[in-house]
Amino acid sequence: MIQRVTSPALFPPPTYSHVSVVEAGTRLAFLAGAVPLDADGELVGAGDPVRQAEQVIVNLGEQLRAVGSDLGDVLATDVYVVSSDPSVLSAVWEVVEASGLSVGPHSSTLVGVACLGYTGQLVEITATAVVPEGREQEMVRP
Repeated sequence: MIQRVTSPALFPPPTYSHVSVVEAGTRLAFLAGAVPLDADGELVGAGDPVRQAEQVIVNLGEQLRAVGSDLGDVLATDVYVVSSDPSVLSAVWEVVEASGLSVGPHSSTLVGVACLGYTGQLVEITATAVVPEGREQEMVRP
């Protein structure tokens, strides 16, 4: 069970919660950063942070499916965007909102950074998710 809490003592966040609490015994998945590469390792959306964010969400969904989870089970994300322009960060956040990640709403941090790991990469998202009971058997094993 996921309890999402917005503290009444803090400014209300637009589409996320301040805290997500999971009962003990729940399986958690800690995902490596999802990046805007296609299945062949090619960068998707060169120079376009919105297109890259869309690909990152697709890839994040694949990571989650590999462990029997999905976007609705995400507890927390860190969204990294190569930009210091708030309008660029907002455009990427709109993709996150539209993806289903904010259904919870989940806890999230949106950060502008100087660079990311792949040449031309503008967006990366890390996540923590619940693996619901009964779905863990769907996990893909190497």
